[in-house]
Amino acid sequence: MATFDNFMKLDIRVGEIIEAKNFEKAKKPAYKLIVDFGDEIGIKNSSAQITDCYALDELIGRQILAVVNFPPRQIADFMSEVLVLGIYSKQGVILIQPDKKVEKGDKLG
Repeated sequence: MATFDNFMKLDIRVGEIIEAKNFEKAKKPAYKLIVDFGDEIGIKNSSAQITDCYALDELIGRQILAVVNFPPRQIADFMSEVLVLGIYSKQGVILIQPDKKVEKGDKLG
């Protein structure tokens, strides 16, 4: 069982998607996301399997939550640096996002 201390080790921050592209080389349908987490963390890459519920053009400017302190993970020819958080639903993965606009880099706490 996970403990509260385990949860507190995660660094979950708000980022804004600034670029999204189809990830042709991924084994499962996915997008390559470029996410801006503000001055402290900067711009990071992420691979996200969110193609069932989101078109590329509706992702730009969207704020999302992501774990920023996992080690980078190589996926095909792309280095995914953060884990964008989503909910596995019947229709596909739904992104977790703030319900009001907040500062890039704000921490879940």
